[in-house]
Amino acid sequence: MTGAVDLSGLAQRPPAAAEGAPPGTVQITEANFEAEVLVRSESVPVVVLLWSPRSDACVQLVESMSRLAAEDAGRWSLALVNVDAVPRVAGMFGVEAVPTVLALAGGQPLGSFQGPQPPEQLRRWVDSLLSATAGKLPGGGDEQPETVDPVLADARDKLDNGDFDGAAAAYQVILDADPAHVEAKAALRQITFLQRATAHSPQAVAAADAAPADIDAAFAAADVQVLSQDVAGAFDRLIALVRSTSGDERTRVRTRLIELFDLFDAADPEVIAGRRNLANALY
Repeated sequence: MTGAVDLSGLAQRPPAAAEGAPPGTVQITEANFEAEVLVRSESVPVVVLLWSPRSDACVQLVESMSRLAAEDAGRWSLALVNVDAVPRVAGMFGVEAVPTVLALAGGQPLGSFQGPQPPEQLRRWVDSLLSATAGKLPGGGDEQPETVDPVLADARDKLDNGDFDGAAAAYQVILDADPAHVEAKAALRQITFLQRATAHSPQAVAAADAAPADIDAAFAAADVQVLSQDVAGAFDRLIALVRSTSGDERTRVRTRLIELFDLFDAADPEVIAGRRNLANALY
């Protein structure tokens, strides 16, 4: 939860990440990229599949690779990157077309291919990957897998499956026991945002544009913009409102803007720019 999290990806889960997804398959977000791709590849090969639910060829490849991952039961990990939901993660790989499949082991690329492939060719490709990495990964010994607090695992599952109320309650239990728990605090901030943002009308942005002095309309529009990944636009909207308000109204807008900043990593370039522009608007 330490990075700039793709909030729309939490609200709209792709089919492969829904409840009942095959073992060894994980949907990649900005929050779990390092753990599930880079760190995980120290123990087992990680196959990264960059795809889009808008492409039938992508969906078919996801289904085929998911079946192979389930058959191999943890010998390798299938990391699904929905390029529509997490464009920043997709950009890290520098690919120009989907579907694209890349293999990593020990944090290093081993091979790749583009486009759909017949099941028997996919099977041979995976088998060659397993053969090439057998016994060679530093974290692939007999160490026991890291245990996860079952309460924390339950909270993560509820959040991943869109059960915001259940996830909020589970994370609150964790936070009550450990007020400094970083993940629980970050998750509750995001859940609160998602519950609020997903309740707004899709026309919220147009409504706010038509009534630029309406603070509540601006708040709704900013939420919708963040949810749709127009983060800079949301920040700029509220900063403009800071400039045009004063007293309690300005304090109210500034407070909401800071809440939006806190959804992201403090080192995110858009957050840094937003904080600088806010300071200029205030002083």
